[in-house]
Amino acid sequence: MRKNLLAVFAAVLLLLAGCGTEELPRQKQYFASWNECEALTALQAYVEDVTNPSSANYIEPKDRIATFDMDGTFVGELYPTYFEYNLLEYRVLEDTAYGNHAPDSVRLAAQQIRDFVRNGVPLPDHFDMIHARAAAKAYAGMTLAEFDAYVKAYAALPANGFSGMTYGQSFYQPMLEVFEYLEDNGFTYYVVSGSDRFICRALVEPLGIEPNRVIGMDVRLVSSSQGSEEGVNYTMGREEEIVRTDELIIKNLKTNKVLQINQEIGKVPVLSFGNSGGDAAMHNYCLSNSKKSAAFMLIADDEERDHANREKALALGERWLEAGYHVVSMRDDFRTIYGPGVQKVDFTF
Repeated sequence: MRKNLLAVFAAVLLLLAGCGTEELPRQKQYFASWNECEALTALQAYVEDVTNPSSANYIEPKDRIATFDMDGTFVGELYPTYFEYNLLEYRVLEDTAYGNHAPDSVRLAAQQIRDFVRNGVPLPDHFDMIHARAAAKAYAGMTLAEFDAYVKAYAALPANGFSGMTYGQSFYQPMLEVFEYLEDNGFTYYVVSGSDRFICRALVEPLGIEPNRVIGMDVRLVSSSQGSEEGVNYTMGREEEIVRTDELIIKNLKTNKVLQINQEIGKVPVLSFGNSGGDAAMHNYCLSNSKKSAAFMLIADDEERDHANREKALALGERWLEAGYHVVSMRDDFRTIYGPGVQKVDFTF
């Protein structure tokens, strides 16, 4: 019996010794595309605090809601302007199948975009709404499947102003690492953009972001045989499709972002990420949360790797700091923007 016990004890010692020589699993490394910076340190400290069950600031996973603007926050914004502006210009002035029949108001908006990007002619005041109404008309009558295919076909074209990248590949690599980090720490993140909801869905699909986590500009939809009849009085048939109309419902900017977050998420976010004044209301709403919260603004201050105005960006950065937001400098804080093999080049027209 004594010999048997000694043999078991020896076996246990050998097992423990063997375990000691094995390499322990390495902790997952995040943020390979970032430099050390205040914003990243603040984000990590925040997440570590609110996910620690022993912390007074602990937040249950169901309430770990993060909202992200799209253009200029995790997708390129200047090639040479917003993706949805470029798309409208192409739709009206290059796609002759549609452009030859475009309404005058739509043609004017497309020409204003072209004059802006090619000749530096300032856009009219409140052009975001002018564009939104024109875009509603420009894609009216397309089924959602047709529109999705149209957006993806344009997104597959080389991005103007860059080599080695298409429009659909123009993600900020450091921000994709933020997505991964938050998801691994129990956060649910939503895209809350001023761009058309269905453009956003098409662009973020490769990232695995589900359509129900995308909020954007909306137009009224109908079924393909519904006509002018109200949906409450019409029963859609199995063979019908969903079609875009020319009726704009909402341009999802500023306070409209807050209203849509309430409509679709139903919770106040605890993290908010943006890059412009159009995101300030969303940030302020986040910071009003009774739970610990934080807001981050990117500034486009990298004139070497991206098309940017550093002087303007730095002025905005000061403004965002004064508002209580953490500021991310794309020049100083990002080791890479779009990833290896992508270079800034002159715009072509």
